Amino acid sequence: MRASAASALGVLAVTEAAPAADLPLKAPAWKAVYDWTGLYIGAHVGYGFGTSSATLTDPTIATNHNVHGGATGGVQAGYNWWLNSGLLLGVEGDISFPNYLPSNHVVNSAVTALSSAEERWDYFASIRGRIGYATGAWLFYATGGLAFAGERFLSTPTGDVEDRRLNTRLGWAAGAGVEYAFAPHWTARLEYLYRKFEDVNVTFPSGVNYASTLDYQTIRLGLNRKIDWPGMPSYNPKSSVIDTESDRWEIHGQSTFIAQGYPSFRAPYSGPNSLTPAPQYQETWSNSLYLNARLWDGGEVYFNPELLQGFGFNNTTGAAGFPNGEAQKSGFPYPHFNPSRLFVRHTFGFGGEQEELASGQFQLAGKADVSRLTLQAGKFSVVDVFDGNSYAHDPRKDFINWSIWASGAFDYGADKLGLGYGATAELNQKQWAIRAGYFLVDAVSNSNNFDMNIPRRGEYVAELETRYSLFGQPGKLRMLGFVNSVNAGSYRDTLNNPALNLDISQTRTGRIKYGYALNLEQAITDDIGVFGRWSWNDGRNEIMAFTDIDRSLSMGTSIKGTRWGRPDDVIGIAGAINGLSQDHRDFIAAGGLGPLIGDGALNYRRERVLEAYYAYALNKALTFTADYQLITNPAYNADRGPVSIFSGRLHGEF
Repeated sequence: MRASAASALGVLAVTEAAPAADLPLKAPAWKAVYDWTGLYIGAHVGYGFGTSSATLTDPTIATNHNVHGGATGGVQAGYNWWLNSGLLLGVEGDISFPNYLPSNHVVNSAVTALSSAEERWDYFASIRGRIGYATGAWLFYATGGLAFAGERFLSTPTGDVEDRRLNTRLGWAAGAGVEYAFAPHWTARLEYLYRKFEDVNVTFPSGVNYASTLDYQTIRLGLNRKIDWPGMPSYNPKSSVIDTESDRWEIHGQSTFIAQGYPSFRAPYSGPNSLTPAPQYQETWSNSLYLNARLWDGGEVYFNPELLQGFGFNNTTGAAGFPNGEAQKSGFPYPHFNPSRLFVRHTFGFGGEQEELASGQFQLAGKADVSRLTLQAGKFSVVDVFDGNSYAHDPRKDFINWSIWASGAFDYGADKLGLGYGATAELNQKQWAIRAGYFLVDAVSNSNNFDMNIPRRGEYVAELETRYSLFGQPGKLRMLGFVNSVNAGSYRDTLNNPALNLDISQTRTGRIKYGYALNLEQAITDDIGVFGRWSWNDGRNEIMAFTDIDRSLSMGTSIKGTRWGRPDDVIGIAGAINGLSQDHRDFIAAGGLGPLIGDGALNYRRERVLEAYYAYALNKALTFTADYQLITNPAYNADRGPVSIFSGRLHGEF
């Protein structure tokens, strides 16, 4: 399954070892007639909707008819034969994954007085033939073949432990589409697919029986890259598989797999949000594409579809400085699709000196005025724009502990995957930049729903970045402040009313949370840099989106391997000390729960984190990292731990 979901990224990231700066010359000029014959790989996004009728027997009977739908995404690969008559014959395999929201991947459910059952889909796949007619750059086609659906069935008899069953449905798929070749090796398509699956009948060990039907329809957009090999008329040995053959758009990608585990540790008691003291092992895996296009002079659009899979320890609970920055607050046994970022950016240049902007995941290459105003709006992460740091900001490449790669007390607006909606403005000058933004906030703490009471509810954030030189080496100091107007509960109000039984949701009303962060980075030599962050928030109301930290201090260093002949290797060493406000710690000590912490009791001490890693560059595109973390007083509890966490990370990008 992992190999299937990463097929497109794997071919591009692993085989393409040359860095962006070393890409070969652009492909020859566009031909009037596109050669459709050959192998291609690609990715797709779209919207899917389906219907299902279910019957639950235990032995009472309940029935339900459900319509479900949502965003989907996946990958495809195929081969075409283009005949002289214009007729095209082809074969294609594809796999699609659901969005992470339950409304997308829950197929059906049924409930009786004795039990309940739920059906979820993990993936849809198909192997299809294609027949069509190609004329010039256009292809019109029909398609059909076998379809497969991977599903899981969950049943909970009254008073019993949940039963789980995995199942693969067979069926057929049919559809049609239109495809357009817009560059020598690139095509875009619009496609409709209908899938009809066989009926399923599942009997659980408890004796509960669940039967259902399923059909599913999708409308999707796809992007394909034709792959040439020696001997083909269009083969060009100097051509790169990631060359977009245009200066109007760029494509980047990444894949990151993190495996983490820890041995048993001391814990006289555990609570709902505790790290289990028994040995534990978990994995996370992310696959991303970055499609960036220049729409007009100064105007750009960025789209970042992702497939995310895996779990953090204890469903991402147990430590405020959580040890895996890729483990968000949602866990997926199979890859789930997320249209992570989609935003528009416009830059107004004021003339004068210019600088070269390097090609990157969120930056189109080109020249820009140093003195400029940049506006950005759409879906992205607050920390894409704010709280940056050259040495500790990307858990896919450097430090992975939450309280080291970000300012721990910066409770930025986001869903459970760390993303949100907002708008920013940045005024850049040679020695400084000032940026400000407004972002939506969660409707309630730790949720995927945003409060749409604009602008009364939201996060207002501003940051001043100063650039300087110290002993001939560059440095930056960022000073950030934020104010969150949110629907939140109060720790003290909850504690002062015993009748609430620590249910902080009963005290939710319009409240203000505010805080700040100081963020320093300084190069010592060309190969050694140091960094530090201090962050604070008032700590009176619920954490809305990030983690249970009200004060945090982190410091560290990053060292490149030039001196031992490994210039692309990096050593990182850092530590963090995290703390809670008095109201927050009293609430947790009484048995309250935060988004990540809550042992049922608390012998309060500051949480301390030590992290060290060695990133070994296998080639220009692939890096393996060995990482060790020691968390003392996890979740601020001196009665538990310390915990030694060992991690391995494999990261590829193009």
